[in-house]
Amino acid sequence: MGVSGSGKSTIAEQLAARLGWRYVDGDLFHPLANVAKMSAGHPLTDEDRWPWLRAISAEIDRLAAAGIRAVVACSALKRAYRDILVHGRDDVRIVFLDGTQDLIAKRLAARKGHFMPPGLLDSQFKTLEPPQPGERPVTVSIDASVDGIVDDIVRQLELVAP
Repeated sequence: MGVSGSGKSTIAEQLAARLGWRYVDGDLFHPLANVAKMSAGHPLTDEDRWPWLRAISAEIDRLAAAGIRAVVACSALKRAYRDILVHGRDDVRIVFLDGTQDLIAKRLAARKGHFMPPGLLDSQFKTLEPPQPGERPVTVSIDASVDGIVDDIVRQLELVAP
């Protein structure tokens, strides 16, 4: 989890590859209206997000029921959003990709072909509620290489890559 430009997709994809797990991009669960709204430079409201979060939660439940381990990239900026995704499960962990607004703005400025315009970064940081200890988060700094960030996540989760 993290704001747009924090590296969610890149890190989640690399983490999943390292662990031999499935990678799921939460952005694929957005209704077309959400993508159009963000593409037009308008931040999503909670009402826009609820169906998207419920769809991701249902996918997490489906994968778990099938015995499939996965890494899901999803902004999950508020505690209420994460509560929908985790909904009391102890087999789901939140990884928070933590970075400064300045660092992320620089990354967004260099990013091409994504529906989320850099102008929405302020709204992302205003919405962000960093995870609290009761959520059992893994918090990693994004001011490192992709491999370094993935190493940190694996170490904190005490996982062993195959």
